[in-house]
Amino acid sequence: MRRAGEAPRRAASPVPASGPDARHGGPLAGRGGGGARRSAPLAAGPAGPARGHPVRVTVQSRAGAYFVDIAPGLLASLAEDPAGTGISGRVAVVTDANVRPLWGDRVRAMLAGAGLDPVLLEVPAGEGSKTLAQADALWTGLIQAGLGRGDTVLALGGGVVGDLAGFVAATYHRGLRLVHAPTTLLAQVDSSIGGKVAIDHRLGKNLIGAFHPPVRVVADVSTLRTLPVRERWNGLAEVVKTALVLDGELFGELEAALPALGGGRADDEGWAGVVGRTAALKARLVSEDELERGPRMLLNLGHTVGHALEAATGHGPLTHGEAVVVGMRAAVAVSERLGRLGPEEARRIEAVLSRFPRPLPVPRPSWDEVRAALGRDKKASAGKIRYVILEGIGRGAIEPSLPEELLAFAIDRALESL
Repeated sequence: MRRAGEAPRRAASPVPASGPDARHGGPLAGRGGGGARRSAPLAAGPAGPARGHPVRVTVQSRAGAYFVDIAPGLLASLAEDPAGTGISGRVAVVTDANVRPLWGDRVRAMLAGAGLDPVLLEVPAGEGSKTLAQADALWTGLIQAGLGRGDTVLALGGGVVGDLAGFVAATYHRGLRLVHAPTTLLAQVDSSIGGKVAIDHRLGKNLIGAFHPPVRVVADVSTLRTLPVRERWNGLAEVVKTALVLDGELFGELEAALPALGGGRADDEGWAGVVGRTAALKARLVSEDELERGPRMLLNLGHTVGHALEAATGHGPLTHGEAVVVGMRAAVAVSERLGRLGPEEARRIEAVLSRFPRPLPVPRPSWDEVRAALGRDKKASAGKIRYVILEGIGRGAIEPSLPEELLAFAIDRALESL
């Protein structure tokens, strides 16, 4: 972690907005929720929110309701209306080495221009930053900057930054205000919503964490222009997952729209529709079950085996979305073997999952390594592993204890997919 003003580290830069990955095509739409209006199908236009009007999704939490605002250009609102975006007192902007040159320095300058005296704290990019050592570096930065209970942590980046900065905000002075400004598709549709914050342990992913809901999520979809191809597909895995467990209509639209979305042929308004629709589905479950003791667990489709693969391969070679796609393939096979998912629906799902680029070559973990990681999954209880299956497209279900032979089958199918 380094403070603003120190010499920058060299880091791989995402594709610039002017490159081929940022090209725009026809708008792609979505359906909002929690206040977001119904809009045209994903592959059709015109779509998404009306220009200049953000999609707003409401999430209920024990700490009070908060908004997820989704539109292009919203990062400017952090300085134009800081109180309206949840910022109070001084603000610590936590970002990573990839996002800082794209958005971090710009946001810091805007906040400074608004008289907020921000401090910018940078961590290395990647899952390897979700460690106690990086959390300690951020705590030290907050202490040295003199931030207190009335101040705010602004998480500017993807899922790793959100998880790490959120964990630090939850624990520093027993809790600071947290504002998420997610800059990746995965963070905008999933990880910034719901209050789960965590760091990894060498034995498993997200094992050390808390529930610490933000006071606001500011999802500026214009930041998605800078995403590299792999990161875009990483987020689309969570969009497909959400559709599979909650919204068969959305899945049907993704069957047609996925190549255009993955290929970057969507404009800002189209992405706002996709993010708004997916975020609204998650917000509904989070509002019903904030602490993930019931229906919110449906959003773990593909994550039980996916997290085990991430742990067994060392938290790095696979993106989270790539691991989840492999996990979803295993879950589809298990659901079909249980007789809960018909062969035609399984075929449709596999046809969509097969469109995701195959993961880069990774060190293949052993069967035993994956099984051991499954046993440490945070959803495991008394030796039993709860597992999300499908009873149809758009209809997820929770198996409270998957038999050992089916767990073995799931691991076999996952390893075959690597």
